Amino acid sequence: MEKLRIFYLKYKHAIPLIIYGIIYMTWFAWLEKNTTGHYRIIHMAADDYIPFCEVFVIPYFLWFAYVSAVVIYFFFKNKEDYYRTCIFLFTGMTIFLIVSTLWPNGQHLRPAVMPRDNIFTRMVAALYRTDTPTNLWPSIHVYNSLGAHFAIIRSKCFEKKKGIRIGSLILAVSIIMATMFIKQHSVFDVLTAFVMAAVMSESSAIREKQNRRSAKGCFKTCADGAAIKMQ
Repeated sequence: MEKLRIFYLKYKHAIPLIIYGIIYMTWFAWLEKNTTGHYRIIHMAADDYIPFCEVFVIPYFLWFAYVSAVVIYFFFKNKEDYYRTCIFLFTGMTIFLIVSTLWPNGQHLRPAVMPRDNIFTRMVAALYRTDTPTNLWPSIHVYNSLGAHFAIIRSKCFEKKKGIRIGSLILAVSIIMATMFIKQHSVFDVLTAFVMAAVMSESSAIREKQNRRSAKGCFKTCADGAAIKMQ
C-alpha cells in the first residue's frame, strides 16, 4: 500500500493528461462521425500551386511520435516544462474542437486518383481511408508541432543540446510542410495555426514574466521583513 501511495504521489501529474486525452478523443470521434455533408469548404488560391508529394507522409506520421516524445520526456524530467507544454497543447486543441463544433469545415484538396503507385502513395491512401477531409481548421498537426518545438527550445533541459534543438526544428518544419504536400490541410489551416501558436506563445511568455516579478516582489518583502526583525 505504501508503494502504491508513493507511486501515486510521484506520477499523479499524469491524471490531467489522461482525463484530457479521453475528453479530446471522445469529442473528436463525435465530430468525425457527425460532420458529413454540411460544412464550409476551406480553400486558398495558394493550395492549387502546391504539388502532391507522397514522400511527406513520413514526417506527417512522425508527428505522433514527436509530440508524444516531448510530453513524455518532460513528464519524467521536468514537471514545470511538462505543465507548460500541456497547457499550450490542450488550449489549442480545445479551441480546435470548439471551432469544428460551431463551424464545421472540410476541404476538397485530395487527389481523386493517386498519381503514382508506390509505398508512400499507399500509406497516404490508408491515411485518407481512416481520416476524413473534415475538421481541419486550425491545423492541430501544425499547432502541436510548433508547441513541441517551442517547449524544446525554451527548456533548460535542452539549453546546451544544439543538435536536438536543430533536429526538432527540422522535424517540425517537415511536418508542417507535409500537411500541405499530402493534401491534408489548406494553407489557410496552416497560417491560422501559426497565428494561434504565436498568440499562445506570447501569452505564456507574458504570464511567466509576471510570475517572476511576483516571486521577486515576494522575496523582497520577506527579506525586508526579516531585516526589520533583526534590527
